[in-house]
Amino acid sequence: MAQTVSDIRRQLGGDQCDVVIAFASPHHAAHYQSIPAFVQEGLGGQFFGCSGGGVIGGGREVEARPGFSLSAAVLPRVKVLPFHLTDADLAALGARAERWEERLGVEAAEDPQFVLLPDPFSCDVEHLLSMLDQIYPCSPKIGGLASGARKAGGNALWAGGAMHSEGVVGLALVGDLVIDTLVAQGCRPVGEPMFVTRCHDNRIYELDGRPPLDVLRELYERCDEDDRLLMQHSLFLGLVMAPSRQNYGRGDFLVRNIFGIDAESGALAIGAAVKENEVVQFHLRDVITSAEDLSELLQRYRLDHDGAEPQGSLLFSCLGRGKGFYGRADHDTDAFRAFLGQVPLGGFFCNGEIGAVHGTTFLHGYTSSFGLFRQKGR
Repeated sequence: MAQTVSDIRRQLGGDQCDVVIAFASPHHAAHYQSIPAFVQEGLGGQFFGCSGGGVIGGGREVEARPGFSLSAAVLPRVKVLPFHLTDADLAALGARAERWEERLGVEAAEDPQFVLLPDPFSCDVEHLLSMLDQIYPCSPKIGGLASGARKAGGNALWAGGAMHSEGVVGLALVGDLVIDTLVAQGCRPVGEPMFVTRCHDNRIYELDGRPPLDVLRELYERCDEDDRLLMQHSLFLGLVMAPSRQNYGRGDFLVRNIFGIDAESGALAIGAAVKENEVVQFHLRDVITSAEDLSELLQRYRLDHDGAEPQGSLLFSCLGRGKGFYGRADHDTDAFRAFLGQVPLGGFFCNGEIGAVHGTTFLHGYTSSFGLFRQKGR
């Protein structure tokens, strides 16, 4: 850790950094309390971060072994506003914009950019994201759920030099800064888009007027042998997020887990509420699809920004990706470097990833969510 701080101080060339973002594996749990003061003494700036089951830094992904990642930034003309909220705070804030703006120290009109690190055991993440989207509708939100602990109270959440073990820590960044967000969901659609014709909450009773089980049986018969195997353990449902389109492809769906089919009612239970006449399509996830999806996403970003590289980036990757999924380490970081070069990249492996799909922020699983930091107008 001391060597990491020393290396960053040398790279900064004597400049005082404005924010340090840290991720530490549970092997450092005995030092969670002392890490903020140690790093701030060497680098200054606001300290922010959390524990992670694996960490990412310097173009490397460190899994299942001790790891510590530091990303330091000098941010001229940017206010760095760390905050911590518990579920009790969320209840007290309600849906009143003025309360949120006072509590976080920033108004929606100031166009804040958010980085969020919730604790999976103690934070109602979906409610948090819904409220932030409501109060700050034009602000990007990126982040991931702290990991490394197996029970409540075991994760570390750092904000402004203080350590917390519940709720969520966040950064509101205000000024000459934009965070571009990318979410690689790693799935491909199979079969055809369908209308939800009967449903309740997260249970679907009819797709195009037919029981979901009948639809799945027909899809299974039409699939090749490889896809039939995937249907047994890697089948998901995509909800169309751009209903005005006539054709749908990657990036047009919010991919959600399938929990199963109720034997009594025949209802398909998924990880999201659905509405009648909503368009959905089944999806499959495998290594090849996931790799292609990530490459396509990064290539599109590079082309859309006409070669202008971001100044820094964060990667929030699912614990279910990495070496265990791809069969080798550093897959996602290698893909990032292939398309965006040597842009500094830090991050960690999460219990869930936060990112937007067609302008609405969601909690995801099995994804890699990127936050790409650049100056406004670049």
